[in-house]
Amino acid sequence: MATIQKFEDLKVWQKARELCQKIYPLTFTEPICSDFRFKDQIRGTLGSIMDNIAEGFGRGSRLEFITGLNTSRGETDELKSQLYRGADNKYFSNEQFNEFYELANEVTKMNTSLISYLNKSNIKGQRFKDR
Repeated sequence: MATIQKFEDLKVWQKARELCQKIYPLTFTEPICSDFRFKDQIRGTLGSIMDNIAEGFGRGSRLEFITGLNTSRGETDELKSQLYRGADNKYFSNEQFNEFYELANEVTKMNTSLISYLNKSNIKGQRFKDR
């Protein structure tokens, strides 16, 4: 298996980006754009899902990467809760909710699998490779 050199190559980050690309544009349209608190929260959460994966990877340590993935996983659960609020307020159709929720589940599963792999691995990370 080839070593991943940049966070953009991580499948979990790519899936998180896909999730963001599906939902983020809706925050610029009614009725979401008028609900300032909800709009800001969901935008922040979407960004955090991706950003914590990238940040953890970029720290160059297996354990810090795991921490970033765990944070991303928590943010993904927060997004799921926000999706329920959005659906309850009729911001999303049932079809959109189901699509978004399933994508969020995929991100969670990918995060969980990568965390499990890293927990069993002897990989130290770039920062510690020569120690």
